[in-house]
Amino acid sequence: MPADEELDGTTLKVYVVLAKQDKPLGPREVTRLANLSSSSVAYRQLQKLEELGLLEKNRYGEYAVKQRQSVKGHFWVGGRLFSHLVFYSFFFLGILSVEILIAGARLLVGEKMSYDFALLIIVTAASMVLFLLEGTLSARFKIGKNF
Repeated sequence: MPADEELDGTTLKVYVVLAKQDKPLGPREVTRLANLSSSSVAYRQLQKLEELGLLEKNRYGEYAVKQRQSVKGHFWVGGRLFSHLVFYSFFFLGILSVEILIAGARLLVGEKMSYDFALLIIVTAASMVLFLLEGTLSARFKIGKNF
C-alpha cells in the first residue's frame, strides 16, 4: 500500500510536525507540537510512520524523516505543506493580473471597458478567492490549525 494512502488525520499531523523540524524528535515533543492528547498517541503514530518507511528512529528513541513523502492533494514548499488548491488560486491571480493590465491599458487610451470583460475580471477574481479559501480551509481541517 502506498504511504500517501496512510497519511491522513493524526498520522499526517505527526508526519508534518517531523518534516518541518531540522532535528529528530521524541514522542513527548511530537505530542506537544502536534497538540495530541497523550504521548502514547504520538508514539503509536510514530511507530506507524516508521513501519511505512517514512521515519527512522535513532539510538536515543527520537524520530526523523528519512525523505519527504508526497501527500495526495498537497505539495511541499520549503518546510510547509500546501494544498494544490492554493496553487490554482495563484494561477488565477496571474490571469487576473493580466486582465487588470489589459483593462488599465484600454482605459488609458480612452476605450470603454465592455460589460463582458468586466464580468470576466469578476469571475476570475471570485475563482481566485474561492480556490485560496478552499485550499487554506481544507489544509487546516486536514492537518490542523498550527500547520
